[in-house]
Amino acid sequence: MSGYVCPCGHADCGMNSEAAGGFFGGVTKREEGIISAETINPVDSALPTGSEARKNVPLARGLLDYFPAALAAVAAVSKAGNDKHNPGQEMHHARGKSTDHADCIMRHLVDRGTVDQEDGMRHTAKVAWRALALLQEELEDAGEAPLPRGARL
Repeated sequence: MSGYVCPCGHADCGMNSEAAGGFFGGVTKREEGIISAETINPVDSALPTGSEARKNVPLARGLLDYFPAALAAVAAVSKAGNDKHNPGQEMHHARGKSTDHADCIMRHLVDRGTVDQEDGMRHTAKVAWRALALLQEELEDAGEAPLPRGARL
């Protein structure tokens, strides 16, 4: 072992660069394809790195606890989209298959409050999914977030 201490503070948790085959020295640039647990660089985390700063991003209390049903509906849209666009494949956001998020948001917003007869999903859940996709890509393009492990270019 190299004496490396991982972000969780453990010197030997099995996630150091030698034990995990390069876990922390991996690819983080959007243009380099899928990002998985084996290639995430902690410097490029989607969350702040300091403990105080992390406490100011309350994902459970400020997101999940506020919108559990809405987030479940968005997750269902993700699953249905994966089944449609990537049949038989592990879930992932195939970025190249649809890049017109703003236009799609507007199309689904016109039908907000209704269910899409084609797939049984709420149009508003599709608006939320597209808005999240648009924001994620904006954050990545601004250098404020890495490519997520579930995304493929």
